[in-house]
Amino acid sequence: QEDVEIPSRRVLITGATGLLGRAVFKEFNENNWNTVGCGYRRAQPRFEHINLLDFIAVHDIIHDFQPHVIVHCAAERRPDVVEGQPDAASQLNVAASANLAKEAAGVGAFLIYISTDYVFDGTSPPYKETDVPNPLNLYGKTKLEGEKAVLENNEETAVLRIPILYGEVERLEESAVTVMFDKVQFSNKSANMDHWQQRFPTNVKDVAAVCRQLAEKRMLDPSIKGTFHWSGNEQMTKYEMACAIADAFNLPSSHLRPITDSPVVGALRPKNAQLDCSKLEMLGIGQRTPFRAGIRESLWPFLVDKRWRQTVFH
Repeated sequence: QEDVEIPSRRVLITGATGLLGRAVFKEFNENNWNTVGCGYRRAQPRFEHINLLDFIAVHDIIHDFQPHVIVHCAAERRPDVVEGQPDAASQLNVAASANLAKEAAGVGAFLIYISTDYVFDGTSPPYKETDVPNPLNLYGKTKLEGEKAVLENNEETAVLRIPILYGEVERLEESAVTVMFDKVQFSNKSANMDHWQQRFPTNVKDVAAVCRQLAEKRMLDPSIKGTFHWSGNEQMTKYEMACAIADAFNLPSSHLRPITDSPVVGALRPKNAQLDCSKLEMLGIGQRTPFRAGIRESLWPFLVDKRWRQTVFH
């Protein structure tokens, strides 16, 4: 029996049980990286169960595994939850990130910290990496503090800002894009959809590919560090996304109602925080899945009318 060769490049992924983390884990794992994922609430056998606020446990796993790269996907990413639990959110988004940066520096690992377009106020898009952040809500503020904390503790870090994500979800609520599918499918009652905030839905597989490409380029070129932007390039409001989802599955969309006023409830949202991605593009890094193709792949398991599966997929 031949020995199975274990890849020599090692990557550690936090939040590997989440929507983005699962895609990042898969991307590295399928591309000849020795990949370890850690999760907290949903850690299954194949993932390490780690509380990122347990600094001793974090130190131990990093020193045992000696990763070349750490992709930090774990975060409290729901703006309304952050407003309600500011201390817990700050612990995870800022303190845990700062500690991870210190530990990464200790073993010489390249840290990729996942951040957000919500660090911008959305008044003058598109935003370059050099533009001055001005977060409107506490979520954006904690993620920006996290950016500063990782860069202060480890100048060899990359900050990767990304917008609204979707992909192969375990539950529809896992993404602010896929959560709309029930409203789309139940066309017997009208549904109000935001048609004010301009979004750029981005497939987690594409972000995962960018993380791997960034990591692999970094292994060859130590100048790869600092802040980067990645985003899908199709501009859509939630109303337009819902219509595109309906269209992708040949479902009616006449029950969807566009609401053009700015929302009054919950955390403030930027009107248009479009990210300029030319810095990564010039490095030859990037991948973009067309929204309709990506959303169909993500949502077909949640189709209520199973007849559709036959016609769409066979």
